Amino acid sequence: MALKKSNTTAPEETQSSQRDCSEISKDLISEDPSKRRWAARDIVSCAHASVMLLDQLEAEKDMSVKQVILSSLTQIGDTEAVNGLVRCLRTEDVSLRNEAIEAMKHLPREVASIMASLLNDPDPDVRIFAVNILESLCHPDVEQWLIDVIRDDEHVNVCATAVDLLGEVGSEKSEPALLALKERFTDEPYIQFAADLAIKRIIGS
Repeated sequence: MALKKSNTTAPEETQSSQRDCSEISKDLISEDPSKRRWAARDIVSCAHASVMLLDQLEAEKDMSVKQVILSSLTQIGDTEAVNGLVRCLRTEDVSLRNEAIEAMKHLPREVASIMASLLNDPDPDVRIFAVNILESLCHPDVEQWLIDVIRDDEHVNVCATAVDLLGEVGSEKSEPALLALKERFTDEPYIQFAADLAIKRIIGS
């Protein structure tokens, strides 16, 4: 006998379409991770959504909920959301930091407005993370930002990260800065190797 197909809609699906922002905000801090996950998805159209999502992100322990929160922050993409993602770059939570980097890669226009600030941050780790964001950031200034890094940054690890990426995305425009980088770090074997490799790829492209 053929099984009769159920017409019952999942309770969460129905609930998510009928709730108001007050109810959603309460569910965002529920003890039930399933409720928090749905709330993180549904809250994007509510006022001050980024603030509430960022507050919960700091306390959230469930990885699946964190991922939905980050996805919603990317979807919203307002100033508060972007600033919150930048704060995540300073966290000791490696997983959250990496998720924030991935989220920021999907916000080229919004991140472009703060990229110069990130690349000049006093913390070299933040500058490295900023270069990591550039890896997949679809923006016309990516090469110039990387040139600025290898020309001006005094930290060898920041420059090493940037020169690796220039080897992938650089053009002949990058060659003078790469040669100058070799002159600045004559005693750093990796810089010499990476810069030579980048130049070889650029010339051969």
